[in-house]
Amino acid sequence: MTDPSDSAANGHRPQPTAVCIPPQGAVTGRVRPPGSKSITNRALVCAALAEGPSVLRGALESEDTRLMAHAWQQLGIAVDWPADSQQLRIEGCGGHLPVREAHLHLGNSGTSMRFLTAALAGCQGQFTLSGVPRMHQRPIGDLVSALEQLGGHLESLNREDPRCPPLRIDADGLAGGRASVAGDISSQFLSGLMMAAPLAHAPVRLELIGQLVSQPYVAMTARLMQRFGVNVQGPVTGPLQIDAPTPYRGCELEIEPDASAASYFWGAAAITGGKVLVEGLTAESLQGDVAFTEALEQMGCRRRLLPDGIEMTGGRLRGITIDMGPISDTVQTLAAVSLFAEGTTHIHGVGHNRFKETDRIGDLATELRKLGADVQEHADGLSITPGRMRPARLATYNDHRMAMSFSLIGLGLDQVWIENPGCTVKTYPNYFSDLAQLIQQPLRWETAGD
Repeated sequence: MTDPSDSAANGHRPQPTAVCIPPQGAVTGRVRPPGSKSITNRALVCAALAEGPSVLRGALESEDTRLMAHAWQQLGIAVDWPADSQQLRIEGCGGHLPVREAHLHLGNSGTSMRFLTAALAGCQGQFTLSGVPRMHQRPIGDLVSALEQLGGHLESLNREDPRCPPLRIDADGLAGGRASVAGDISSQFLSGLMMAAPLAHAPVRLELIGQLVSQPYVAMTARLMQRFGVNVQGPVTGPLQIDAPTPYRGCELEIEPDASAASYFWGAAAITGGKVLVEGLTAESLQGDVAFTEALEQMGCRRRLLPDGIEMTGGRLRGITIDMGPISDTVQTLAAVSLFAEGTTHIHGVGHNRFKETDRIGDLATELRKLGADVQEHADGLSITPGRMRPARLATYNDHRMAMSFSLIGLGLDQVWIENPGCTVKTYPNYFSDLAQLIQQPLRWETAGD
């Protein structure tokens, strides 16, 4: 069939309902994933609130980042982002929004919902934030509570679960002071508070309750804020001190490739015994997910740190026990690789994954069992023991990371069909095109009626 990702075909053919990756020998090559979603969305917040213009180069163009950019446009911020471009220009508002009343629909973009909730609470106006039904099941109560401690005025409009969106924000700025926030659901709560803190009328001290998940993302937030002229004092585990009011200042920023997306290509090398170089990422990356390469090393692969990228060479794979709390967005990738390892892989420290785009523990376990794996589900992770592999149709639960991770399984097992491949538009619209180019073979597509 014609690849539905081809732009010429796309206007005349229905969107694919499933895709099958042909099994491969050793995959070799190089690839450069698109820009980091995590960096792009954080930079959009800082740039929108900054004094003066900012230019973001290498920005990720995806559903999540477009939702964030469109929300700022609705709030009166000038965002010049041509279609099919990785460069955008933003005229910051200096913390004073041109539009002070808006209803923002944020799809299932967790970063947009959490970061905008905090940022808008520090501004002036009346705002409503909503999303898709799944977003209205994703807790945000701990962030709301912390913002209220700083003087914010927010209310959940969710009658079934007031811990979740949609939200109404009656924004009259943040007084500042001290706030405590739980760290065990999402590090995005703390990151959102950090980015909103410079808008407050007095210095802000942020303290953590419990263990912080995904710590590298908080370090990323602090480093990006520094690029925009705001310093964060203290360790990522808190307490953190941010002087306020402190203006963000517009800047020019190069955004590095997405390390979570890179995990799929490193995983392809691991499963097939191949060699793949991911360009643009180094050991000095802002993104903690480059540590996924260390997990593959533990499983028997060989990693080379090069000046222009990180190269992974597959080896004889063995199961490992690993705390993936700091790199939880790569759990599904490691799960796919573990199906081709000897012994059991035990993943823990990722209980918060149940509150992502889907339940990334329970739903992942369900799909891996279809392939013949013995999967034991735990409160904070899962244990995966490979079994006699068999073909299957795998549901993705409209979760982009499910689709991309499951595609790797097809590299080593025939007749693995991944449903709803279009969900990768959330963070990596051209993923399957890039995968096909890497393996140098066309993918098999199924459309309605086939």
